[in-house]
Amino acid sequence: MVSEEDRKRRQKASLDELIIELVSERGADKTVCPSEVARAKRDENWQQLMGEIRVRAVKLADAGQIAIYRNGKPVDPHDFKGVYRLGLPGTQ
Repeated sequence: MVSEEDRKRRQKASLDELIIELVSERGADKTVCPSEVARAKRDENWQQLMGEIRVRAVKLADAGQIAIYRNGKPVDPHDFKGVYRLGLPGTQ
């Protein structure tokens, strides 16, 4: 359970910071759904953030800070469709 203080801090964080924080917290063997990032950032209307989260995730993957996974396998950040998850590079 996230404390009220952490919830407020996450809402003020940039999407990049939040993605990296959640992926790091999850650890080497787990991934994060992009909707978890959106809901951590915003209580209501979080769906509106999904497009921007994808854009930020691609940039972070390009920088080697995270990896984008589909069906448990890393994918090319510039060539993936459908449901995806975010994780640490080389963890799946």
